[in-house]
Amino acid sequence: MSEVLTTLQNLFTFAFVVSSMLLMGLSLTVGQIVEPLRNLRLVAFALLTSFVIVPATAFVLKQVIPMDQQLQIGLILLATAHGAPFLPKVAQIAKSNLAFSVGLMTLLVVVTVVYLPIVLPLLLPGVSVDGGQIALSLFGLMIVPLVAGLLVRGRWEDFAHEAAQPLKQISNVSLVLLLVLMLGLNIQNVIDLFGSGALLATLILVVVGAASGYFLGGPGMDTRAVLALGTALPNMAASFVIATSSFANQPNVMVFLAGAGLIVLFIVFPLAAELGKRAAARATQPVAPAATS
Repeated sequence: MSEVLTTLQNLFTFAFVVSSMLLMGLSLTVGQIVEPLRNLRLVAFALLTSFVIVPATAFVLKQVIPMDQQLQIGLILLATAHGAPFLPKVAQIAKSNLAFSVGLMTLLVVVTVVYLPIVLPLLLPGVSVDGGQIALSLFGLMIVPLVAGLLVRGRWEDFAHEAAQPLKQISNVSLVLLLVLMLGLNIQNVIDLFGSGALLATLILVVVGAASGYFLGGPGMDTRAVLALGTALPNMAASFVIATSSFANQPNVMVFLAGAGLIVLFIVFPLAAELGKRAAARATQPVAPAATS
């Protein structure tokens, strides 16, 4: 039975990631994705938060909070892999800049593929990382469907609009099923984390990520929300790839990632909903009339 549930989890993950990325490609143009990334200052802050502040926080946490060595490894993996496929979805919930979320996700995925093989040995001495396997997984599941959707949108715009609705339904349904299944499969992992310093470390990591992204996200509230969510969300696909390839003989690494990943999702989605409420409230506020002399 556990093998069946694990297979379903992998299937729902695949369906959600691929349908979401294809939907984003069908809904946006290349110009819409690239335009927000022309703000070099915002891009620099995005890279700073995701690849300097959050990993540095995890490195400090593993030094000061008592944790099993395998949990420390999991914490570092959680902090260094970015470009979560959930980002466009939570950006929609937050009613923020969807195009920037796709551009940011794409940027973070590309940097993650180059960054992980270089940084992980520094943060975890003695670790070897298969960069090719990481790149194949990330680009195959996320970049290829996104590019395919963009190509279809560029050539057959009417078809792209028609295909977007069923893809949206597939994305939403598969996400709900995935969350329910992850809770069922990993609830014991989450409970076990309460008995260790790993829970506190995970919570601090998410808070630091969201806060640093929010305050460095520029003057616009829509980009602030996206960067806060994008920094708080780890790329679980990349983390799982590394855990299974490099730490197969240390099962608690995967246990930590499963439990911590679930905790992160149940923090970030309500945060996105709250940001969405605030965005809707700002949109309904009347515009003050211009002062006359």
